[in-house]
Amino acid sequence: MDVYSIVALVLVGVLIILAGKLFGAMFPSTEYSPVRMISRIAIFGAMASILYLVPVFKIKLPFFPSFLELHFDEVPAFIAGFAYGPLTGVLVIVIKTVMKFVFYGVTPTLGVGEATDLILSSVYVFIACLIYKKKRNLKGVAIGFTIATLAQVVVAMFINVYIMIPFYCNVMNYPVDRLLKLMQVAIPAINDVEWSYAFLAVLPFNLLKDAIVIVVTFVLYRSLHVFLRFEGKKKRSRHA
Repeated sequence: MDVYSIVALVLVGVLIILAGKLFGAMFPSTEYSPVRMISRIAIFGAMASILYLVPVFKIKLPFFPSFLELHFDEVPAFIAGFAYGPLTGVLVIVIKTVMKFVFYGVTPTLGVGEATDLILSSVYVFIACLIYKKKRNLKGVAIGFTIATLAQVVVAMFINVYIMIPFYCNVMNYPVDRLLKLMQVAIPAINDVEWSYAFLAVLPFNLLKDAIVIVVTFVLYRSLHVFLRFEGKKKRSRHA
């Protein structure tokens, strides 16, 4: 394990402990258990990390460029965010991102690809969970996911056009014509690596991915939300 991996692992531990302390300050009731909260954050972070890092959980779709992969690491972040607040959801995203450096050290994209994933997932999870926190019903879920999806898609398009594509072409020295041909293998209508790619690949890919994540999150959270509360169970009445 190199020094980058060690630093990343320490950072994960510090983030989890600080999150538990933060919740203790926000909910200073005797029913709150910081140890239980820390363990839950660690569990959700671990689940997101597995879904993010293990290749078997990544799906390539033949009708999109091969470097666009469908993965479900946002699902644990959403469940944690819905149960414990938007900051917890974002923290799970941060943990799974840092865990990649624990296992792989410096990545081939020099951290730019991981930073992009971090930004896009954080935007998606934070907005949806924040709206749901304000309006905890099906309408809140629908509004939250709709606004979050639109925001993430717009940010994804701009990041790809102005950051990711220039990074690969100018820093990683990946030929533009070769990149364009790679895109056209899946979508022949793409005629440039900028906005044509953004509208014909990035936009529909993210809409499809987000739709799948929404369905999976909704089904799982509806089944699990009763067991995810960190508050103690209400005492039963003598007549219950």
